[in-house]
Amino acid sequence: MSRADLHDVPETALWTLRNRAEEALRPGSRFPDPEAVRLYRALAGEDFSRFGRPGPGHSQRAAAFDAVVRGFLDEHPSGPVVALGEGLQTAYWRLGRPDVAWYSVDLPESVVLAERLLPAEPAVRRLAMSALDRAWLDEVPAGPALVSAEGLFMYLPREEVHALVADCAARFPGGRLVYDSVPPWFSAMTLRGKARLSKAYTTPPMPHSQRSSDLAAVVEAIPGVVAGHEVPVPPARPWDKALLRVADLPGVRDLRPTISVLEFAG
Repeated sequence: MSRADLHDVPETALWTLRNRAEEALRPGSRFPDPEAVRLYRALAGEDFSRFGRPGPGHSQRAAAFDAVVRGFLDEHPSGPVVALGEGLQTAYWRLGRPDVAWYSVDLPESVVLAERLLPAEPAVRRLAMSALDRAWLDEVPAGPALVSAEGLFMYLPREEVHALVADCAARFPGGRLVYDSVPPWFSAMTLRGKARLSKAYTTPPMPHSQRSSDLAAVVEAIPGVVAGHEVPVPPARPWDKALLRVADLPGVRDLRPTISVLEFAG
C-alpha cells in the first residue's frame, strides 16, 4: 500500500506515525523507531505534509509509554499488555518483541490497515472494535495487566473514560493503566475547530482534558483506582532539560500535556 484510507480520529495515527518516523530519521535522534520508519516509507503515496511541520513530541510520548510498559513487564514478565486505540503504534517492536500476550484494540478500519502494514506476530492479537466496547475485556485474562491508551482518551467524553477505567480496574486487579491528556485550553481550541496543523488539516475535537493538578481528583473519582502518578517526558534535544524544568513549575505544569499512570486495587 502507498496510501491509507483513514478519516476522523483514526487518521491521527498517520500524524503520530509521521512525527515518530521523522524524529527517528533525524541525525542524533534519541528515539530509534525502525518499524515506524518502515511504515512511513511504505506509505509514500500519503500526503503527510497536511500535518504541518514534524516535531519530537510524539516520540517523547512514545518513549514515556514504553518506560511504563517496560516497568510493568519487569514486575509481571508474563504480561499481558492491552493497547487501546493502538493504530500504527510500534511499541511492541521498540520493546524488543516481548514474549507476552499483546492485545491491540482498535476500530475495524485501523485494524485492517495495521494487519496489512505491520508484521504478523504470534503474540499480537488484534481486536477490531471500539475501546468502549466492553467485549474486548472478555478476551483478556483477568488479573494484573498493563492497559495503554496512547493518544486516545482526549477524543472521548470524560464520563465514558472514567467508566472504562473503572471496568478495567475491576477486570485487572493489581494492574495499571497509562494514558495521556491535553490541557483544558487546548481541548477548547479543538472544540472550536481552531487547532490547525496546516491549511489542510485540523485536529479532531478533543472533549476530554486533564491538568496535572487534576490527577488526585481522578484517583478519588474512579472506583478501583487506588493511586496515580505522572510520568516524566524524556528530553529530545540538549536544551529540552531546561524547557522541561520550566514546564514543571507551579502555574505552568497545568498548561502542558500530561502522561499519567493509574494503579488498580489488587
